[in-house]
Amino acid sequence: MELIELSEAWVERAVALWEHTGLTRPWNDPHADARKALAGPESTILALVQGERLAATAMAGDDGHRGWLYYVAVDPDLQDQGCGWRIVEAAAEWLRARGTVKVQLMVRAGNDSVTQFYEKLGFERLNVAVLGKRLVP
Repeated sequence: MELIELSEAWVERAVALWEHTGLTRPWNDPHADARKALAGPESTILALVQGERLAATAMAGDDGHRGWLYYVAVDPDLQDQGCGWRIVEAAAEWLRARGTVKVQLMVRAGNDSVTQFYEKLGFERLNVAVLGKRLVP
């Protein structure tokens, strides 16, 4: 499997993977999220590809204070083969190379198996509350 920085040509396949793995929500436009991440130097989408097949993705971005991961997804047929670990580590390295000293991500409440996966990779539960406010209806 090859690690690449996603290009526009792969966006449709990435969005299909995100939808297939349950990462999308009706109030977020994953196409717009992908294009925004690919448009600037402070963010990217990394992918593991096998020929024309998209195996895994991780969107990484640096907000100037810390790094964030979004849309971490692995094709269900390829789970438990190290793809998740590899794409998360690649995203962390992408951030580290830019001087980012901390990476964070959010996992929806109740998604215990995913939380346990990240804990195995060295992520810790933080004692914080994430608050949100929609700026666009």
